Amino acid sequence: MSEELLVNVTPRETRVAVVENGMLQELHIERGSQRGVVGNIYKGKVQRVMPGMQAAFVDIGLERAAFLHANDIFRSAPLDPGEGEATAPVPPQVQVPIAELLRDGAEIVVQVVKDPIGSKGARLTTQLSIPSRYLVLLPHSRVVGISARIEDEDERARLKGLIAEFAPPSRGQGFIVRTNAEGQPAEALAEDVAYLGRVWALVERNIAAAKVGSCVYEDLSLPLRAVRDLIRRDVDKVKVDSRETSERLREFAAQYMPGLAEKIEHYAGARPIFDLYGVEDEIQRALDKEVPLKSGGYLVIDQTEAMTTVDVNTGSFLGQRNLEETVYRTNLEAAQAVARQLRLRNLGGIIIIDFIDMVDAEHRRQVLRTLEKQLARDHAKTTVYDFSPLGLVEMTRKRTVESLQRQLSEPCHECGGRGMVKTAETVTYEVFREVVRAVRQFDAERLLVIASPKVVARITDEESNAVAELEEFLGKSIRFQADTQYLQEQFDVVLL
Repeated sequence: MSEELLVNVTPRETRVAVVENGMLQELHIERGSQRGVVGNIYKGKVQRVMPGMQAAFVDIGLERAAFLHANDIFRSAPLDPGEGEATAPVPPQVQVPIAELLRDGAEIVVQVVKDPIGSKGARLTTQLSIPSRYLVLLPHSRVVGISARIEDEDERARLKGLIAEFAPPSRGQGFIVRTNAEGQPAEALAEDVAYLGRVWALVERNIAAAKVGSCVYEDLSLPLRAVRDLIRRDVDKVKVDSRETSERLREFAAQYMPGLAEKIEHYAGARPIFDLYGVEDEIQRALDKEVPLKSGGYLVIDQTEAMTTVDVNTGSFLGQRNLEETVYRTNLEAAQAVARQLRLRNLGGIIIIDFIDMVDAEHRRQVLRTLEKQLARDHAKTTVYDFSPLGLVEMTRKRTVESLQRQLSEPCHECGGRGMVKTAETVTYEVFREVVRAVRQFDAERLLVIASPKVVARITDEESNAVAELEEFLGKSIRFQADTQYLQEQFDVVLL
């Protein structure tokens, strides 16, 4: 499989695209005005302890107070994590009331595990973790964990032995060995252990000197994170359209991953790099609700506050044998497309997939297996459940930042994000009701109705008889004025 990383750098925005076999799979965006805070460590102050929620709100200097749950304050042993998972909160057998753990006004060192999303503040943890190329340092834990994606038992034992050698338990620190560490020489892991030791020593100095609300550790910028987290042996090239950034990435790679530094190259072509690879067109398509399938079927993806739903339709695909075979083929293709769209659109939380109903149990198993296989390359942790009695597939995908749609779009000013607006006919009848209400409430000789051109055109054309009857009924003169600044649902009734 051919895989490339494309890095597009502009003064205010940096974008990193993961392209596999010519197809865009992931897009990461970082803007100067809206840089994410996941991974940052802050010296915060507890604003308010909420015993009923077993949580507290913490001021860390951001626009909104951040949220800290009791399960993220004290933890037992971490779960065996997947790629990028430092630890997972484990509820203790005897849950200590949060009021015994925190008090209002207390200073606390916390790390952001989820960016502010929508109206919600950032999510915090006190279990700090600092990632490097191959390892994740857990300064407050003595546990050594190996990524679940490293399946070879001999390799797992080798890596665990190396960590025990380079970072003995007497240091009082734990480590998670990341997937990228598989097959790496001992020297590479030793360098990472030393690097993380230096970083943590600096963080401790910053914590001692920092004021409340200060950031004491900030994660790397997007291009450096991409090199650290996304470059694997099967990545052929990293193409960067900024000479300065490409040189900085090569220096970073030469220091921390010497064997991969030669894969980074500067793209100096006249044509924009995202245009050359068709990435810009893919981004535009990723904002559409409908996703066409090669067979003629299509997906409909709806993102709501509570969950994301994916509906699979056969569309124009008629098949060649029978209905069950047609449905099966469409669902197989849809399973592959869904996995790609989840990565590309960065959809997280609860996801419900409504595949076309299949009678054959083996077909359902194959579709589910295809979905799980395609999700295996996803960097975010996913959990897929079997078909429900209603024929739905429920799954979850770890969400730490906003989806692509919410990063690039905002709710429609005309419909308020509903995706629908009242018809001109509906607004017309609302106007008539408001006119009657205004005349009964206030004394006026004449009335002026200001509305959108489409509504006024309907009133003065199709509803002209109704207007005449209304004027006669009220004994008032009504004039209508079109204003292009008014949205279709907006209107004003002015008394003259």
